[in-house]
Amino acid sequence: MRFTSIASGSSGNCTYVGSDNTHILIDAGISMKRIGEGLNKLDICFDDLDAIFVTHEHVDHIAALHTILKRYNIPVYATEGTIQGIRKSDKKNEMTGSVFCPVQADKSLCVGDMIINPMTISHDALEPCGYRIYCGDKKIGVATDLGCYTDYTVECLSGCDALLLEANHDERMLLAGRYPYMLKKRILGDTGHLSNAKSAELLCKILNDKIKGVFLGHLSKDNNHPDLAYKTVSVEIDMGDNPYSSGDFPLMVADRAELSPVIEF
Repeated sequence: MRFTSIASGSSGNCTYVGSDNTHILIDAGISMKRIGEGLNKLDICFDDLDAIFVTHEHVDHIAALHTILKRYNIPVYATEGTIQGIRKSDKKNEMTGSVFCPVQADKSLCVGDMIINPMTISHDALEPCGYRIYCGDKKIGVATDLGCYTDYTVECLSGCDALLLEANHDERMLLAGRYPYMLKKRILGDTGHLSNAKSAELLCKILNDKIKGVFLGHLSKDNNHPDLAYKTVSVEIDMGDNPYSSGDFPLMVADRAELSPVIEF
C-alpha cells in the first residue's frame, strides 16, 4: 500500500491511499490542477481513481469536486448529511448527475481490494466522518476536523499501520491571535479542531508496534507552525506514559501545498 497527503491544511486537503490495484482519494479540497500534479508524481492519473471519499462538505475538503466530476465519472462516497451539504453548496447544479454513494459510520464497504470503514467524528458539519482503510492485514486511518476525541475514536484508530491525524492549532497562538472571539470559541470547542496538544494526547493512546508512519495534518496557517506541531507532539510522545518514543517511527507534518513523503508498506 501507498499512503500520502497531496495537500493538508486549513486552506485545502486531499489524501491518497492506493494499492497495486485500487486508488482512492479522501477529500478534494484543493484545485484539480494541484491534485493532478500530485497524482502524476505518484505515477497515476484521474482515470486510475476508483473512488473519492469525502469527510464533510466544507470547502477546504470539496473545492475541486465539481470540476473533477464534470470531466471524470468517479464515484463519490460520503454520508447522507455530507451529500446533502455538497448539493446545497453546488449553486450551479453542476453535480446533479454525478454518482454519489451514501456511507454510514461503522458500516464497511469494498472498493477494489480495499475495505473502507467510516467513523463518526465531532465537527460542525452536517454528518462528518473520518475513514479507516484496510487492505489485507494493513490498516490506515484518516481523522481530521475533530474538535474532540472519545474512547470510540481511540478504538477506531487503534491498530493502524499509518495515520493522518489533525494537529490544527497551538492554543496559545490561537488565543493571542487576530481571530474574532466567536471564531476562537468555535475552533476550541468540541465540534471545532484538534489542537497540537490534544493530537499528541490522542496519538499516545493509539501508538502500536506496527506503526510505519504518522502525518500531522490540517495545520492552521495563522495559528500553528509545522515545527511547533512536530515538537509538541514528539515531546509528548517522548515524555508521556507510553512505551514509545518519537524516533520509533516517521513522524511528519503533512505539507500544506506539496505532496508529502509516501509511506509504503
